[in-house]
Amino acid sequence: MANIQAFRGIRYDLSHVGSLSDVVAPPYDVIGKELQDELYRRHPSNVVRLILNRDEPGDAEDARYGRAAKFLRSWRQQGVLLEESDAALYVYHQVFEEGGRTITRRGVLVRCRLEKFGEGNIFPHEQTHSGPKVDRLKLTRACRHNLSPIFGIYPDDTNEAQGLLETAILGTAPIEATDHLGVLHRMWVLTDTATITAVQRALGPKPIFIADGHHRYETALNFREELREAGELTDDHPANYVLMMMISMSDPGMIVLPTHRLFRGVAPMSAATIAERLAKYFEIERTGSGIDHARDLWDEIEVEGAQGTIGLYSRQDDAWLRARLSPGGAQRLAEVAADQSDAWRGLGVSILHKLLLPEGLGLEGLPSPKYVHSIDEVIDGLRGGDTAGRDATGQIGSAQPFELAALVRPASVEDVRVISLHGERMPAKSTYFYPKLLSGMVFNPVG
Repeated sequence: MANIQAFRGIRYDLSHVGSLSDVVAPPYDVIGKELQDELYRRHPSNVVRLILNRDEPGDAEDARYGRAAKFLRSWRQQGVLLEESDAALYVYHQVFEEGGRTITRRGVLVRCRLEKFGEGNIFPHEQTHSGPKVDRLKLTRACRHNLSPIFGIYPDDTNEAQGLLETAILGTAPIEATDHLGVLHRMWVLTDTATITAVQRALGPKPIFIADGHHRYETALNFREELREAGELTDDHPANYVLMMMISMSDPGMIVLPTHRLFRGVAPMSAATIAERLAKYFEIERTGSGIDHARDLWDEIEVEGAQGTIGLYSRQDDAWLRARLSPGGAQRLAEVAADQSDAWRGLGVSILHKLLLPEGLGLEGLPSPKYVHSIDEVIDGLRGGDTAGRDATGQIGSAQPFELAALVRPASVEDVRVISLHGERMPAKSTYFYPKLLSGMVFNPVG
């Protein structure tokens, strides 16, 4: 049973900082160098100085983590950040535009007791990498706060828990912030104990699937284990908990966007060569030429709605191909991924990374691709090429053109549920839940 609690959050004092929009930021792993600099300029107390403190000339190794901790301590001492007087749940809405519609996604920020994967009711759905966990653990050790929420989703066909929250905040004014993408974030501080108890009762039996923030959740587990080994962990220690946003899988605002791939480290390859190599496993069709043809091809893939259909771009020919998984390809995938379920093997990202790239094109051990979510980003990337240096996710840009791109359909919320309950993890970047949760709305102390 999930242990969901209200908590005394740490929040910006708006009388001190002015507009909340000036001090919040998206998660660290989507902040590139330009946005990082913009957020630094926006306000001297912007949360980017905590979640993604930048290196300064003359820094010793890892100095940025200690500097982030100094900012946090200073802001609390100066009253820039204040602790809530009572334990609260934080009702959180995001209002955004998608597909020509205005959509609201609703959830609640809570303190959730940590559970090791496989031992409780909290399930991961994606694979993780060691680098980001090392980075976030250093930051957690220094700051001893959850600075960004984990994104958790749970099944609730009738949206009972969120309905209780919506009734409780009816007629009350929210705290608001607008992010750099124009998404409006609204938050209500809810301290009514009767409502909190009812929400805990409604959420308690629900499984929780981590939609985003796997690295930070595993970091929280690792930090807790360090305290246990040091003899500092008690049963009621705050490090037993993590800041989590809870959103019903049936909420009308649940949107999952695709994550397309722009590949680094690939030698030029003609469309004819791609088609020839893939013919054993895929039905291949050349659909058009020119980078802009990505829009038409993606529209067709979306209408088709099949995970086994992938769009491919050859820079050498400036041509697009549509690859549909064939029966022979499905049989080969079942052989090379025999330890995975049918649901896992049915994902577009699984087909791409387990069959199309290694078995079909002979591409293994590639550098991490550049991940993008919109077709406009695909087109911009193919036109402009890769950027040089390290980005916010730790990927290294090559400063070279992208020779190969792949358009891939996203996994669904139901895919997350089924595959997670099966004890499996999807390949990295299988889902992109939009919009991202902001850092800086509320912090959770853990030590």
